[in-house]
Amino acid sequence: MTEVDATACADAYRALRERVSELVRAADPTALDAVAPATPEWRVRDVFAHMVGVNSDIVSGTLAGVGTDPWTAVQVDTRRDVPIEVMLEEWATTSPEVEANAALLGPAVGQWLLDACTHEHDIRQALGEPGAHESAAVALGYEWGTDRLVGPLDGAGAPGLVLRTEAGTKDLGGEPRTGVETTQFEILRAMTGRRSRAQVEAYGWDGPPRPEHLVLAIFTLRADDFVE
Repeated sequence: MTEVDATACADAYRALRERVSELVRAADPTALDAVAPATPEWRVRDVFAHMVGVNSDIVSGTLAGVGTDPWTAVQVDTRRDVPIEVMLEEWATTSPEVEANAALLGPAVGQWLLDACTHEHDIRQALGEPGAHESAAVALGYEWGTDRLVGPLDGAGAPGLVLRTEAGTKDLGGEPRTGVETTQFEILRAMTGRRSRAQVEAYGWDGPPRPEHLVLAIFTLRADDFVE
């Protein structure tokens, strides 16, 4: 399993935060009030509220039910009518403390970054502002997330995977392994349920496609294609 460095995660998060802050600050208010296609129960501003709320909850120690739907729902509900500028200020205030102490998150530091990276691209897609596909957040989120695919593969006695991306080759699980070739960004988006089965099957598979093996346990593949 790849050791994800907390300092590298903090640096990647800081850069991500600056990118997302710029996007949100420059966005048309109407676009921020529109539903985000990746998260159809949330508007774009609700996705951002969740991102802001995560760091505020870490700083305040509000971690009961961390990562669950009720935990995230409170983050969104309490900021439902809060002006964007106020949320931007909150994020800028709480984040430096979390970033400086990222090592205290332990193994969850990778999850913290992967969640933020996922939502950066949810916001980008909703606003029609693609980019940052090769960011440090994508690379680190890819490493942390793909490591979490191994347990379910081994537990189910399923064939392993050989991931071939722009960063090289990564073996997951035991042999025999099925090879698949695409980008780190595509795998990250598939892992978090932002791709359809058809899209994942269209990757460069050596043998029969195994799209479900590229999805983290808490997510499912979409029924419809998700283009960004």
